[in-house]
Order: sequence, then structure tokens, then C-alpha cells
Amino acid sequence: MSLRATLRLLVLFATLALPGLAHAQAAQPATMPKLSPQLDSVRALLDKYQDPIAAVRDGYLSTVVCVDFPKGAAEGTMQYGPGGMGVHFLNMGNVGPTLDPAKPQVLIYERDGDKLKLAAAEWFMPANLVKDGAPAPTIFGQPLVGPMEGHAPIMPPEFHHYDLHVWLWLTNPTGVFKSTNPAVSCPKTGYSYSGMPPNMVHDHN
Repeated sequence: MSLRATLRLLVLFATLALPGLAHAQAAQPATMPKLSPQLDSVRALLDKYQDPIAAVRDGYLSTVVCVDFPKGAAEGTMQYGPGGMGVHFLNMGNVGPTLDPAKPQVLIYERDGDKLKLAAAEWFMPANLVKDGAPAPTIFGQPLVGPMEGHAPIMPPEFHHYDLHVWLWLTNPTGVFKSTNPAVSCPKTGYSYSGMPPNMVHDHN
């Protein structure tokens, strides 16, 4: 067969295969949750971070470890339900005394084989930026949870803080603002941590 004839067959095969490929991509089930108009707008603003390299370029650095709390809360710990969080990407440039819907301090990715899928964003504030006796910071009409110790093993326990997880890309059956998601689990091998939630802090001064 001549080179020209071979190229024609390849073009014909590609033309026939493309509609099937497009159909297969469209048939993938949607996993993104239904959100309020405000949260829908925030998700649209942050959609670019579905590529974790884009997150790194904007100052979000991976903490590497996939964090999972399969047993949930115990006495004295934050009252998390059983479930996972995932891999945290932290942007310290966004940490400060105010919260911006367009600038979460943390992006959370779900491990999916050798890939990372954007699952949630987290708004985060160190406890020492909150005045003694003041209520917890709020965003989206929700108070941040805390104060609490730093999350093992990605923060020292002395790093007391408040945070709010918002599951913008992955449905959380227990609620969009819950800290853990029972749909998330971490691999049993590699950089994974399964343990207890951080301890509550009653006096952050």
C-alpha cells in the first residue's frame, strides 16, 4: 500500500473514531454538587485550579500527604465525621486577617490513581489574628470552625487556627461546609495519613 493510501485510511479512521470519543467523554457522570448562586460563582472563579500546576504557579504549594480521618471524632478533638479531606495545597500569601471568596488559603485535591482532582477549597485564619473574645471569622454566612490545633502531620500542633472547608467540586453527602467527606479516602500506601482529628483549643492566646 502506498504512503498516500495509508494516510487516507488513517484520516478516515480518525474521522470515524472522533464521534465515539466525544460521546464517551460526554457520558462521564457529573460529580459536581449543586450549589447556591454565590458558591457557583466562586467555583467558576477557581475552576482554573482543576489543573494543580496552575495552583502551584499561583503560589499554592502541596503539603504532599493525603489526610484521612476514618474513625471520626473522639473526646477532645474537633467533631469531624468519619471521612477524608485529601491533599492540601497551601498559599501562605493569602493568609491574613480578612477572608476573600476569590482567594482561599487552601485548595484540596482528591487522589485518583496517579492524578489529583480538585475537590474543595478551604478558608483559613490563624487564631492569633482573631481578637480574644471575638466570634469566629465568617465567610459565605458560615462561621469558620475552631479554634483547633494544627492538622497532623502537615502542621505543628501549636499552629492554632480556624478553617472552613467548602466542597465545591466533589459532592459531600454530609454537607457542603463539612470538614470531612465520606466520599474521600486516602490510599493505604504512599504519602497518606489516617489518624484522629486535631484537638479543640479553648484558649488560643
